Amino acid sequence: MSKTASLQKVTFLKLPEPLVNSIWLLKLKGALLPLIGLAIFMVLWNITAKNIDTSLGQFPGPVQVYEQSINLWNEHQAEQEKAAAFYERQEQRNAKRMAADPSYQPKIRPYTGAPTFFEQIWTSLYTVSVGFLIASFIAVPVGILGGLSKSAYAAINPLIQLFKPVSPLAWLPLVTMVVSAVYVSDDPMFSKSFLTSAFTVALCCLWPTLINTAVGVSSIPEDLVNVSKVLRLSAMSHVLKIVLPSSIPMIFTGLRLSLGIGWMVLIAAEMLAQNPGLGKFVWDEFQNGSSESLARIMVAVLVIGAIGFFLDRLMLLVQRKVSWDKSQNLR
Repeated sequence: MSKTASLQKVTFLKLPEPLVNSIWLLKLKGALLPLIGLAIFMVLWNITAKNIDTSLGQFPGPVQVYEQSINLWNEHQAEQEKAAAFYERQEQRNAKRMAADPSYQPKIRPYTGAPTFFEQIWTSLYTVSVGFLIASFIAVPVGILGGLSKSAYAAINPLIQLFKPVSPLAWLPLVTMVVSAVYVSDDPMFSKSFLTSAFTVALCCLWPTLINTAVGVSSIPEDLVNVSKVLRLSAMSHVLKIVLPSSIPMIFTGLRLSLGIGWMVLIAAEMLAQNPGLGKFVWDEFQNGSSESLARIMVAVLVIGAIGFFLDRLMLLVQRKVSWDKSQNLR
């Protein structure tokens, strides 16, 4: 005797129409409010700019800034074409010499044109990334040590309180002199200006990650610590399976603060030390003193802010990926 099973008709859950409409309204509200805020800012900016006259002319409004952003892009494109033509001429010259003398060793000289605005953006991003990574590799392990051991934290805390408030402007001369004295090479892998900026960023963005990591580790629930003791986890397993997952939110809070501070410090360091990057671009435009300089500086200001926002969102995305608690409300 065979038994037959009949599939029940699957019915999908239908949300009430008022609830669906309220969800759409919430989404629309979430998308519209930022646009309304930006529109109000643009109007106020335009009105205020028309009433401010400086020694370099009228303060730039949104239209002037947009025009200069287009000019900066066109300048970048023109510089790229010059660089491509420069390398093409070298290749043609080397091909002729090799045809005449097969033993000739061709040489390609680097293009030495002035860096464009977009190349300065890349330089600043690369520098802040290196400085941030250096700081994170130091701050997270030291913070874990400080969170696990009260004695270790008592030993570290005076150094944190002593160096945390130091301005990057105070660190910069010291870092510059140390890098110049220590980093001596005929064929340097990295330029001294790059190392100076990266180490200054690392020194200034070290502390938020260190403090937040120590606080996060020391705040682990006692139950989790007891579980680790019952399972007799080794010290390394305790850190990897209990400490790190539990303190990830605080560690990432420190990392986000550190990255924001590092980005601000970098721009100031580049302006003061005249190291390549967005800070140097701003200072050069200020020294240039043309009627377009203010608009070009304003483009840089907006780009600096946008990149800072992007970096923060990037860290938030990484936190969501590595966090075990996916339901956590992150902002």
